[in-house]
Amino acid sequence: MFGLTKNSRYYLCQRSVDMRNGINGLYKLVKTEMTLIPISGDVFIFVSKNRESVKLLRWDTDGFILYHKRLEKGTFEMPTFNPESNSYDLCWNTFSMIMQGVSLGSVKYRKRFRLELNNTIK
Repeated sequence: MFGLTKNSRYYLCQRSVDMRNGINGLYKLVKTEMTLIPISGDVFIFVSKNRESVKLLRWDTDGFILYHKRLEKGTFEMPTFNPESNSYDLCWNTFSMIMQGVSLGSVKYRKRFRLELNNTIK
């Protein structure tokens, strides 16, 4: 119900956001600036200018859930901007590490088998 999992898609707003925005203000940003569908069930991530606060907006079948995390010390690290896709590369693992305070520059992924959903046998 309230959980954030690897099955969700995560979209990071490309600019800093005023943390006084509530559900309605963030909904408008998703629709107009990010040009995405707010009621898709995806998770939309908004970061404050000083990177001390993060808000997450998610539709949960009959209403919106708004998560807010404010750090007492330190800042959230942002992922690398990908100019090819014109967005930030943000999978579940990256999102999870950002929220836990892991430095993305020091992370090294070891080779693992990954099944691509687009290449499945029909």
